[in-house]
Amino acid sequence: MSMMEEFKKFAVKGNVVDLAVGVIIGAAFGKIVTALVNQIIMPPIGLLIGNVNFSNLKVVLKPAMGEAAEVAIGYGAFIQEVVNFLIVAWAVFFMVRAMNRLNKKNEEAPAPAAPPAPPEDIVLLREIRDALKK
Repeated sequence: MSMMEEFKKFAVKGNVVDLAVGVIIGAAFGKIVTALVNQIIMPPIGLLIGNVNFSNLKVVLKPAMGEAAEVAIGYGAFIQEVVNFLIVAWAVFFMVRAMNRLNKKNEEAPAPAAPPAPPEDIVLLREIRDALKK
């Protein structure tokens, strides 16, 4: 089997395609969450705290001097990323929870009942029939 055939076999497997779709949807969802946090959630929180833009919050360790850039710890951007993560984690939790409930309902579906055993006289008649055939 050539390498190209092997790659085709690998690439068209259902799991690989599902994973690719999940990654693409996840990336798009991450952008939506980032926009939600940066443009909708953080501005009101910053306003409540005192007209603060979280992305500008930082602790300057060494101010800029000449061509040397400022050295700072940008904790505001970190706070925004934590909020992003919490929203994504919350959404994924609800998605997984819903999927688990659907799977649980499918697993709990009653199995078809086994047909009842034939009455003893029918079993006896079948044995007699089979013995007569021999």
